[in-house]
Amino acid sequence: MGVEAHATNERVTGRRWTVRLDPVGRGRADVRVSCSRPACAAQVLPSAADGRTAAIAHLKAHLRAGPAPRSSAQCACRAEECHTHIRPAGPRERPVPWRCGGAVVLAVITDREGRWWQVMECCSRCAAAHPTAKVVATAPAAEAPARGDGFRADAPAPATPGGPAATTPTFSAISPHFSHSATATTTATGTAVPQQASAPRSAARSAPRSARPTRKRPPRGRIAQRLVPHDLRPVALRDELTELGELFRAYQARTEPDLAVLADLHARKAEAFNAWAEVTADTGLRLDARRAEQAAATARLQHLHRIGQAPDGEGPAVVRLLTAPAQWNHARAVLAHVAENAPLPGAEARLLVVMVTLRTAQSGVGNLVGQDIKGLPLQDPEHLLGQLVESGWLGISGTVEELIASRPESPTRISVPSLTPDEDDPGPFTFGRKLRPKLSGWAQRVVGEKKLRKGKTGADVRLLALALATGADCEGLLGSGGEGIGLDALSSWCCVDPADLPDLVDRLTAADWLAEADVTDTLLTGRLTERVLPLGCPLT
Repeated sequence: MGVEAHATNERVTGRRWTVRLDPVGRGRADVRVSCSRPACAAQVLPSAADGRTAAIAHLKAHLRAGPAPRSSAQCACRAEECHTHIRPAGPRERPVPWRCGGAVVLAVITDREGRWWQVMECCSRCAAAHPTAKVVATAPAAEAPARGDGFRADAPAPATPGGPAATTPTFSAISPHFSHSATATTTATGTAVPQQASAPRSAARSAPRSARPTRKRPPRGRIAQRLVPHDLRPVALRDELTELGELFRAYQARTEPDLAVLADLHARKAEAFNAWAEVTADTGLRLDARRAEQAAATARLQHLHRIGQAPDGEGPAVVRLLTAPAQWNHARAVLAHVAENAPLPGAEARLLVVMVTLRTAQSGVGNLVGQDIKGLPLQDPEHLLGQLVESGWLGISGTVEELIASRPESPTRISVPSLTPDEDDPGPFTFGRKLRPKLSGWAQRVVGEKKLRKGKTGADVRLLALALATGADCEGLLGSGGEGIGLDALSSWCCVDPADLPDLVDRLTAADWLAEADVTDTLLTGRLTERVLPLGCPLT
């Protein structure tokens, strides 16, 4: 220890400075390298990798040119009431107020992302408390002071890299790696450079603990991966952004969506981001506000479609039984599966298989009552059920007669082995348990539609109604783009000869299902009537 320090018994505060790597602006690749030392001017580099190289070189220059750590220096982080100090191991080890313990060292501390590097003159215990600290120099051993000046006469002298005879500080022979070893790579010049560039908008997220002020600040708000600045003015805007971030996170935690609430949140976000952009002149914020406006309009339109209301200036919307495109596609998938895997020929067998498949589609098992069978236009339902059981496609818990006589309070358990999932085969359908009854109810509404029942239409007409309900667009025009549906596909699905299709089309027209229908040699064109549009599954 120097003579002057002995004479005055005063301690000097340990040195500390920081080299930072910050983004220049949102959406830009160039970065700014700055040093907290007053004489160092900031410099702008074209990329994060170049910025790190320059920052590390700047820091090494300071370490080479700067003085060695002083044994009489007060611990820098201890002076700021750092909470990472390691307490003495035993009650007899009472460190002096200006030092935690160990020799004074010059340590380099960095964050794992490589966004800042801090040099700190502190005691060795404080350096050991920081997981990323690298000691680059150690103060020489000091002479034991007189009793009463804070040292213990019997305390061992701190070790130095040069051994007991060393009188000058020694720097590490290996250049310190100022970034975490898992994210650093070495350039041709030996400079440690992290492999991945940090995200510009999170460059200011981490700061060294010792550089933070002791005054407690309120928690910072976060919205759309952005931190709301503490000093943002007006305060009402800062509070609105913070509240919106919490509301968006709460909405994401909901079990059921509410598009009306989501549209309002996006509208508030657009207004708040526009105000934020005016305050900060940030073009990125203005673009985010525009995207929020578009999201609000989309969510509001989807909400109106779901509740059956029309947007302003448009005609009345169709209130559909199945409301989402995914449900429409699942309905078409069930009909396609039945067409390929029907165990019996004929329109009546095909219609019965459709209804039974929808009852057991999700797990391969379901319940059936006599009214479900009697409501279908089948001439001999007992014979058809018996054939399905004999073929092995259908299994029932009792006899066919018991199934026909069963009532809703005591339904009959049925199973379809080909639809039962197992470890190797999850089954032909991917929809969930909640959607299955919706699809089954939709098919029953189509097949049992009032005018079809009053007209005493057969199974072939009702199969055609199912096909047209899933083969029209949003406006009811048959086929994609209103181009019509092929007669071959319709005759195969309805299990009839193509020459019989015009008669089926006439019966649907008489039942007010079809309008402007026209049957050519290859196509059926026309449109569904307004009355049956709610039963449709539009082509998307």
